[in-house]
Amino acid sequence: MKGQQSQYLDSYIDMLRSEKYYSPHTCKSYRRDLDKFALYLQDYNITQWSKVFFEQVSSYAAHRFRNGLKSSSIQRELSSIRGLYQYLIRQGVVKSNPAKDASAPKPDHLLPKTCDAEQVGQLLDGNETDSALTIRDLAIFEFIYSSGLRLAELVGIDIFDMDLNQQQVIVTGKGNKTRYLPIGSKAIIAINRWLKIRPEFVRADTGNALFLSKLGKRISHRNVQARLNVLSKKRTLNQHLSPHTLRHSFATHLLESSGDLRSVQELLGHANISTTQIYTHLDFQHLAKVYDSAHPRAKKKS
Repeated sequence: MKGQQSQYLDSYIDMLRSEKYYSPHTCKSYRRDLDKFALYLQDYNITQWSKVFFEQVSSYAAHRFRNGLKSSSIQRELSSIRGLYQYLIRQGVVKSNPAKDASAPKPDHLLPKTCDAEQVGQLLDGNETDSALTIRDLAIFEFIYSSGLRLAELVGIDIFDMDLNQQQVIVTGKGNKTRYLPIGSKAIIAINRWLKIRPEFVRADTGNALFLSKLGKRISHRNVQARLNVLSKKRTLNQHLSPHTLRHSFATHLLESSGDLRSVQELLGHANISTTQIYTHLDFQHLAKVYDSAHPRAKKKS
């Protein structure tokens, strides 16, 4: 690091210690981050802070990302650079902050957890000896998996929102937007089982909610999650499930079978197809497994 560049860095760290009262550990972290940035600049023969522009800062962030640094750590380094330049602006050394609009590369999105078709069957296949609450719960979870419902959409459904003869339901999604969805045959069976015993849950102030709690109120989000945990343990599924897991499973299984991303977008109620595209990653995982097991030059020797 050249003399003048190093002097400004020294004075910045001194300011953090004496005026901002940063701890020695924090000051050391800032210094380490900025030393790395300065060394990177030297590789490009940049030896003055005033010669740094957005392009160099952005390129540095990409360089750090390619070398395996986590997005959160890169964001911290960018924060150190921004802080240095705010100081240099106050000192009259530079006129603008080249790191102002720089950001770390976004980390890969975590893929949503799903169940395979066998696990869904294990969860949802009921029998004639099920209790009234289990009959209700099976109708709830069949409905979510059948139509790809959000939890809020499921909870908000009234009896008159359904047309079981036409096998469809109208739901209100995000942004208060409504859409019509198909209801699968197994969900129709489960819902009809529930409707036969629903009068047992009805109270004077129940209203038209499709799914009711034991107190006759519209079932709550928390109650649905708790009942899914109960059913999952009862069915001895060795994984944590949420209502959203069933929605993800619906989307994944549908995309695996049809390959029609646009239709899956419509069914899920996504305003932008980029939101739905995460399921193409899941679909690729499925295709990769098929490829590995079927392609003659991909099979592993036993």
